[in-house]
Amino acid sequence: MQNTNKFTLKKLYKYFIAAITGQESSYTSGSIRKAIFMLSVPMILEMMMESIFAIVDIAYVSQVSVNAVATIGLTESVITLVYALAIGLSMAATAVVARRVGEENIDGAREAAVQAILLGVLVALVIGVVGFLYAKDILGLMGGEPDLIMEGYGYTQWLLGGNITIVLLFLINAIFRGAGDASVAMWTLVLSNGLNIILDPIFIFGWGPIPEYGVMGAAIATNIGRGTAVVFQLSILFFGWSRIKLRLVDLKLKIGVMLNLIKVSLGGIAQFLIGTSSWVFLMRLMSEFGSEVLAGYTIAIRVMMFTFMPAWGMSNAAATLVGQNLGAKQPERAEKSVWITGKYNAIFMLSVSLIYLFFAPDIIGLFTEVETVIANGSLCLQIVAAGYLFYAYGMVISQAFNGAGDTRTPTKINLIAFWAVQLPFAYVAAIVFNLGALGVFIAITLAEVLLSVIAIWWFRKGLWKKTNV
Repeated sequence: MQNTNKFTLKKLYKYFIAAITGQESSYTSGSIRKAIFMLSVPMILEMMMESIFAIVDIAYVSQVSVNAVATIGLTESVITLVYALAIGLSMAATAVVARRVGEENIDGAREAAVQAILLGVLVALVIGVVGFLYAKDILGLMGGEPDLIMEGYGYTQWLLGGNITIVLLFLINAIFRGAGDASVAMWTLVLSNGLNIILDPIFIFGWGPIPEYGVMGAAIATNIGRGTAVVFQLSILFFGWSRIKLRLVDLKLKIGVMLNLIKVSLGGIAQFLIGTSSWVFLMRLMSEFGSEVLAGYTIAIRVMMFTFMPAWGMSNAAATLVGQNLGAKQPERAEKSVWITGKYNAIFMLSVSLIYLFFAPDIIGLFTEVETVIANGSLCLQIVAAGYLFYAYGMVISQAFNGAGDTRTPTKINLIAFWAVQLPFAYVAAIVFNLGALGVFIAITLAEVLLSVIAIWWFRKGLWKKTNV
């Protein structure tokens, strides 16, 4: 038994090194479990890198002023629209590139990659010009006080004006994931976050010859970090080890391919906006019950978001596997990949839910000593975690639809689960039946379970296997 364990651990270590170093592996043949592992590891690490951006900025900026922190909050509310566009385009890029790679049509994958990048640049330039010129007006529309606007508009100018780094970072990483080069996407964010951590204090507080920029320095540092990562991505695409290699002659507009990407991306954009708007509504509803209740909810959500990262990583792996295997005319292997990925995700999410159920007060207590905050944060963790086993499958299957290029189906499911059920139920339970925060927490769990049940039922119908992208 001991030798077997040593062999297994040795093999896992070997696969782990292969996954993070980007050693090429076939995802349309061989072991599905190995394929899931090889794709999931770098994608999980990538998702965790993504979450570091906001944490680092807030940690440093909170030392500047309350207005500085509020500026980040208001700007991020606006930048959500940029994320929606970037994520929608990314879903389309992953689906189309994965399908072409599965078909062994590398020229088609290259073509899709170029059109995705050109489309991203076009969208980002329009947003950038508007954001830079009207930063003060945007903060004013979001409710910013005059002193906040004067202190923070530079941050908004830099972040919205430089949104091309956000869009291209998302898009090109999506191209890498679709091609099966998940480790490249991971190392891109390692570079981006590493630079951001180093540059944040330099530009915020002013070190050496660099003047003190305050909150604007956080945006400067973030743009430099992301911009450098984008240059790194483009270098790999043109000169590196990615399966997709671009040439200057490829940089031409192809309307048909671009329109197809736009069509596929609309569902992804809608999915993100539906989910985001429902969370905004719930946050507004929670504010009715006082700052301590809201603080407990906010802490619980932050804790859950961090533990969602591995689950999202596995879900992204399912999207790539579905896209490539459908391209290789292996729909049954694509479906099997989803169920196996869902099972692994369920094991992980079940483990997390048990930790939340038994240790929620201790976890929330790490962030605050206020009893009311701990009580409400713990209640949120415990009730929402009760639906984790269902949601483990729901998020994998939603991404499987996206990987197949069927972005409309998860959009419809999100509309039903979040807008038709979660929001009305939360309001009625919390306000009409006076359940308060408890009603909101129950609504979140109910929506998770409903989304997963509908997704599984729809997935089993198999219509996604006939999606053309």
